[in-house]
Amino acid sequence: MKKQAHIAAWKKKQVAELLQLLQQYKVIGVADMTNMPSPQLQKLRSTLKDVKIIMTKARLINIAFDMIQEKIEGIRELKEHLKGMPALLLTNNSPFKLAKTLNKSKSSAPAKTGQTAPNDILVSAGPTPFAPGPIIGELGALGIKAGIVDGKVAIKEDKVVVKEGETISGPMAAMLTRLSIEPMEIGINLLATLENGTIFTKTVLSVDETIYINNIKQAAVHAFNIAFVISYPTKETIKFLLEKAFRDAEALATSRKILTSHSAKKMVSQAEVEAKFLTKKMHGYDPEYLKSSREGP
Repeated sequence: MKKQAHIAAWKKKQVAELLQLLQQYKVIGVADMTNMPSPQLQKLRSTLKDVKIIMTKARLINIAFDMIQEKIEGIRELKEHLKGMPALLLTNNSPFKLAKTLNKSKSSAPAKTGQTAPNDILVSAGPTPFAPGPIIGELGALGIKAGIVDGKVAIKEDKVVVKEGETISGPMAAMLTRLSIEPMEIGINLLATLENGTIFTKTVLSVDETIYINNIKQAAVHAFNIAFVISYPTKETIKFLLEKAFRDAEALATSRKILTSHSAKKMVSQAEVEAKFLTKKMHGYDPEYLKSSREGP
């Protein structure tokens, strides 16, 4: 008979607590706390009063997710985003509000050998403060194209030198520091959230608000223009469509000499102008004749 593995009582208790908490909150977030120093975490806990942060072993989180997947839609997919030193962030606020709050609390730091890149690390094209010398070869060895511009070393093109999740080597960490690039983030690295069965990934949650709002405004302008061009009536276009239809009808009536209540005045005015012009032409533009003809005998 196969002997069953002993499960520590604290592990059972932890899983039971997780199962209870997961059902109490509308939003479940998973984060990687690998680069989060303990003092900063304690400080952040005190400011995030509406967010419950739970740090425990990844295996226990996975067990809890498996046990509750029939009750919480999407939690099976959320499991795929667990990595590093995992933590659960539970809240009843919007996932985007949570992400915004966490991003505001982050600070940058230089990279160290062996650290994992939290995001793609980009070295941008442009000048550097370095004089020509061995550094050009050092940059080339790291895959960074460089040359001499105005007596200084310059990066020729943008280059992603370390992709998200990759380990930062010693030479790369040293070069990033020399280039004054601080790619590491001291803060909670939110990876994904689950709300009402929908997964919001890190990429979606980190969208800049200004850019997002501008994109919505631009989409609204494009939608209005398309609706107007194809004469599609909506609450926003109907006024302009009616005005355009009126102008088109008026122009058609005038060009075809169709008498309407709106075209009559314009047609009479036009006839008067043409009559005066013909009178001037017939009588050689004689002002005295025109004056006498108006005054009569």
